[in-house]
Amino acid sequence: MERILVMGPPGSGKSTLARHIGARYGLPVFHLDQAFWLPGWIEAPADVFRAEVERIATLPRWVIDGNYPEVLAPRLRMADTLIYLDAPTWLSLQRIVRRVVTGYGRVRPDSAPGCPEKIDLPFLCYAARWNSERRAATLAFVAGFAGRTIVVCAPAAVQRMLTAIEA
Repeated sequence: MERILVMGPPGSGKSTLARHIGARYGLPVFHLDQAFWLPGWIEAPADVFRAEVERIATLPRWVIDGNYPEVLAPRLRMADTLIYLDAPTWLSLQRIVRRVVTGYGRVRPDSAPGCPEKIDLPFLCYAARWNSERRAATLAFVAGFAGRTIVVCAPAAVQRMLTAIEA
């Protein structure tokens, strides 16, 4: 496992898992949110974002967390492992709300510089609709991936994976 892609709904634990994998295996970790957002929660220009993702994907070793289907192809071409965290909506929303409450006004380690945690109702709606609107298409990408695929469906299974990684 040299190039690992971590995907899943917002709030599923992608960034946390990516950090643990990176630390355990000595892999650099890239959070796509850091490439997508500029300070003040401004979207990076599409061509700049695409170029950065393509640059990262060509590196020899990495863990990349994030979905962003518009730049999935270069990551899928280069990845040897894809982990999909198939979290239920209630859990994702619970984690997002907890993240906002505990980190309000601060920039998380996996966020872009200048993008502090905030209450974002459109994002909460996006997260609430993820499984009904985006899950099937994302799982189709996962099913078509030629490398090693790991789909984790239960929070306890994610915890067992983290425990195994840390051992």
